[in-house]
Amino acid sequence: MKRIRQIILIGFLLGTVLCNSSCNKYLDLVPDNVVILENYFSRRESAWNTLSKVYSYIPNDEDITQTSWTLGDEWIGEISTNRGISVSIDIMRGLQNSGGTLLSLWDGTSGGKSLYEGIRSANIFLDYIDIVEDMTPDEIANWKAQVKFLKAYFHFLLLRQYGPVVIMDKSIPLDAVSDDLFLRRNKVEDCFNFIINLMNEAIPDLTERASISNLGQIDRVAALAIKARIMLYRASPFFNGNRSYYEDFLDHNGEPFFPLDYKAEKWQDALDAVEEAITLCETNGLGLYEYDKNSYAYDREDFALNNNIMKVLYDLRMLIVDPWNKEVIWGKTYAVTNNILTSASNIILPIGYGDGITNSVSFSRQLFGASYRMLERYYTKNGLPLSEDITFDSYTKYDIITTPGIEDPEYQALRGLLQPGADIVKLYMDREPRFYANLGITGGYWRSHAVRINSLMFYGSDGGASPNFPSNFLCTGIGVQKFAHPEAKSDGYQMQVKYPLPIIRMADLYLMKAEILNEINGPGPDVWAEINKIRRRAGIPDVEDVWSDATLVNPRSQNNHLDKDKLRDIILQERGIELAFEGGNRFWDMHRQKRALIEFSSSIMGWDYSGFNAEYFFAVTPVQTRRFLFRDLLWPISVDEININSNLIQNPGW
Repeated sequence: MKRIRQIILIGFLLGTVLCNSSCNKYLDLVPDNVVILENYFSRRESAWNTLSKVYSYIPNDEDITQTSWTLGDEWIGEISTNRGISVSIDIMRGLQNSGGTLLSLWDGTSGGKSLYEGIRSANIFLDYIDIVEDMTPDEIANWKAQVKFLKAYFHFLLLRQYGPVVIMDKSIPLDAVSDDLFLRRNKVEDCFNFIINLMNEAIPDLTERASISNLGQIDRVAALAIKARIMLYRASPFFNGNRSYYEDFLDHNGEPFFPLDYKAEKWQDALDAVEEAITLCETNGLGLYEYDKNSYAYDREDFALNNNIMKVLYDLRMLIVDPWNKEVIWGKTYAVTNNILTSASNIILPIGYGDGITNSVSFSRQLFGASYRMLERYYTKNGLPLSEDITFDSYTKYDIITTPGIEDPEYQALRGLLQPGADIVKLYMDREPRFYANLGITGGYWRSHAVRINSLMFYGSDGGASPNFPSNFLCTGIGVQKFAHPEAKSDGYQMQVKYPLPIIRMADLYLMKAEILNEINGPGPDVWAEINKIRRRAGIPDVEDVWSDATLVNPRSQNNHLDKDKLRDIILQERGIELAFEGGNRFWDMHRQKRALIEFSSSIMGWDYSGFNAEYFFAVTPVQTRRFLFRDLLWPISVDEININSNLIQNPGW
């Protein structure tokens, strides 16, 4: 390997940045207090630090101030009229701008990680790792493969946000001329090809499955799964023949940045990728999660009396929070702070619960909850959308009812799902198990702080807004308990139960495969089988059974599962439920399917959190205005970047 001696600031790989924030800015050199770069690759221990540095550029999606998970219409936090806590929610409110780009992965501003800085770190790592003396060739090859994958992955995250991006395939030498420094954006298809080819180059040298001590590092299983996701995006309408949006978005040569002609063969490429990923995952023991431990003491009576439902509920409730379970293909670990999504979405421990436990708002902030739309997105108990299930009466869904008493025979099927004798709306009755496992609702149960809380969500009641914590309340009256570990207490860092937030999991792969098969061949048993893997775990009927059942489904929609376009809608709703609140998946699904403009411009609604009883609480109320426009489909490149590099062409609308 050609060895280039470069001089850099001594702080580089010890935690400070390598260079200025984007791919277009010069590296400032300081003559004093400098070291030779090769010194950082002299031994395995120091090289390990450089590897960790590259990993550090993975976005901080665990942090509510920086996460992309709150893009879309699922989450809602504070209802500020100015800039809020979450930059992603500010983007959905129409507050994005090119003067100070929000959640910018290009230059790392306003909650974003500077992925070009990460790519530059990756390039230098690849330039020098071969000189480490106390590593075996196989170990060097594996580390190089991890960094190649991360380099490709960072390019993909940029591509997903910005469309055409600058490909940074190699380090920029210190004696570079302006043509090497002020680069132009590459066409979308060229970006995809670069990413896929680099991943293909990396995958053979990766460890097939990381050891327990190295979980979170890239292995072949994770790489193939992420590659399958990328191939799905490449085949989807936003990136595959998007003439209607970007026919006039042209590069310096007057050629379209986006591929304008649809190519069906991209779906076959995606199918090959997802099948390869699933095969390797299953070979390594990965699959859909099932809870196999004892139930918590507070649920044991309900388990004995309502076993089938409670088993399903625990499979769903523990799916995310059971650390490194067999469904997690790749996850991100994190340090616990009071901005962590898991704490921000947990409710405050009510008075009278948790014998002797001290409550700290820092670790149960009761701040980020669910939108009203999520209440209606989940299926009925029959596995159908509310609008399609003829057993669900939409005209009476807001009627207030009282659940049966604990001794009533009608209550037995509700054990563990709803409290006896609770005032709720009919909307909360007869819903699928994921509704009760994922959400925190009035009359339901919130399993956290090592207790089972009878959540009411009324003002001054358990889970509701309180004068004691005026800044910590769920502004829609709807919680998200999907990320609250049942044993996580609220009195300090050491009392939190840490688990990796999933970047990709097996249910995602199965639903990807269903979508891809439908695009290639249309509806059929092979498509339904993939969907049914998820539905059976969720305790709802198979898709072909329920959509053909004239006693359940609306006549106008009967046999929707036999129509390609309508089955696509079914699959996307299934993804929206199964992957709810995770990874910004719904936002990116609607984005790649060219549905974002329709889905994300309506106001966020919720219950009246100031209501102190059911009569006043259950009123659907506007909570926050949303304004998602055509220009928001692609992030702007900041004005500062454009001023530095005149070769950059700005995205449409900015």
